[in-house]
Amino acid sequence: MSEPVHSITSAPEPLAVDQARRTRSYLIQMSIRVVCIIGAVLVDGWVRWALVAAAVVLPYSAVLIANSGRDQVAHDTSPVTPPAAPALTELPEPSPDVPSTPDATNRPDAPGTPGTPGTGRVIDHVDD
Repeated sequence: MSEPVHSITSAPEPLAVDQARRTRSYLIQMSIRVVCIIGAVLVDGWVRWALVAAAVVLPYSAVLIANSGRDQVAHDTSPVTPPAAPALTELPEPSPDVPSTPDATNRPDAPGTPGTPGTGRVIDHVDD
């Protein structure tokens, strides 16, 4: 069974792009607010009050939208299941010519046997 390959297209947009989008959105809404304030000074009647109400509400909505942060995209958050470990196999039966108990004197590769690697004097060393 093959494992799924992760795609780089699921990566979020860069932070600089996200900040530029949020700044642009905020500046557009504040520009609309300035137009509402200027319009409220120039017109009369119910339109004036509608423009004043828009000029009062726009900063709140602009800040909420600008501070909303990065878009949260739903990603698969299921845990990764590791592949099953292979089953352990039975050890082969020991052959009759090999003793069943480990005995350093019967092993040809045992330390202390002349002519084998690792032979020599063992020195207990303690670092200061």
